[in-house]
Amino acid sequence: MASEARKSMLHGVLLIALFSCAAFYIADFEFIRKLSFSPLIVGIVLGMLYANSLRNNLPETWVPGIKFCSKEILRLGIILYGFRLTFQSVVEVGLAAIVVDLIVVTVTIFLGIGLGKLLRIDRDLSLLTATGSAICGAAAVLGAESVVKPQPYKTAVAVSTVVIFGTVAMFVYPALYNAGFLGLTEEEMGIYTGSTLHEVAHVVGAGNAMGDHVSDIAIIVKMIRVILLAPVLLVMSFFVGGNGGGSEPVSGHSGGAAVKRQRRKITIPWFAFGFVAVIGFNSFGLLPETVVSAINNLDTFLLTMAMTALGAETSIDKFRQAGAKPFLLALILFAWLMAGGWILAGYLVPLL
Repeated sequence: MASEARKSMLHGVLLIALFSCAAFYIADFEFIRKLSFSPLIVGIVLGMLYANSLRNNLPETWVPGIKFCSKEILRLGIILYGFRLTFQSVVEVGLAAIVVDLIVVTVTIFLGIGLGKLLRIDRDLSLLTATGSAICGAAAVLGAESVVKPQPYKTAVAVSTVVIFGTVAMFVYPALYNAGFLGLTEEEMGIYTGSTLHEVAHVVGAGNAMGDHVSDIAIIVKMIRVILLAPVLLVMSFFVGGNGGGSEPVSGHSGGAAVKRQRRKITIPWFAFGFVAVIGFNSFGLLPETVVSAINNLDTFLLTMAMTALGAETSIDKFRQAGAKPFLLALILFAWLMAGGWILAGYLVPLL
């Protein structure tokens, strides 16, 4: 019986792996590369296409394999993401970039949470959207997903918002900079780009359109934001655990319903510590570049599997259920990132 369950789970994992291979193939198309859409983004689209077409025709026994990809493989992918970073890169970019990143990440997350309450958006969805906007797009949403543990469609909605506005910013930033509207130096533009664009791929795409010097600074600043994912997840685990749980009725009191408060169990995101540990190990440069490159390629594939699995749990009906408010929240956060980041880069950076 146990062997049958494992076999069924393997079928689900292999299905997601097959979709992920297709995502890599599609992401290599010329027009997809020009849009800087990574395999992760293509993967969630393929997963959603599957969820809204073939999902009901496949055995339910495959579902545990799909869920395994969206949980365990996701955590492994976040840990291995640390091989893209070193602590030396943080030192190279200087104090100004670190301060700007800290302000952007902190303000964006708290602003997202506050606006979510104001707009009466589901708390988990607000937190996922704010985290994705604040740190590193889809990868940050995936990291937060492991802590928040929302319904899969909420993760897909949050990813969609950061992809949409991050893609828009990737074209707008170079256009404004090259036209001279922003009035920033190359260093300031690099800090501005790296501290406010959503995805790493978006930063690379925008940076390449503004010159090598801007691009190099922007990527390093972006990587500092990625490092901040670990402490943010740790704080988030206490926030979710301490304030989680709505109220639900419990019958049995004088014809009415008593209200019982439920608190979520605090979940320590141990994979976040693994993420930092891998960055530390990678900072020593003990592994050859070819090995690190191979690990990064494997990690991209694992994260693509996780994204595809999340997409496979998301139907169009769930997007309708979420409504337009999450996209409005992401739009406001995008406006803050553009305006606030420009002010920080233009006025705070010169002072530091």
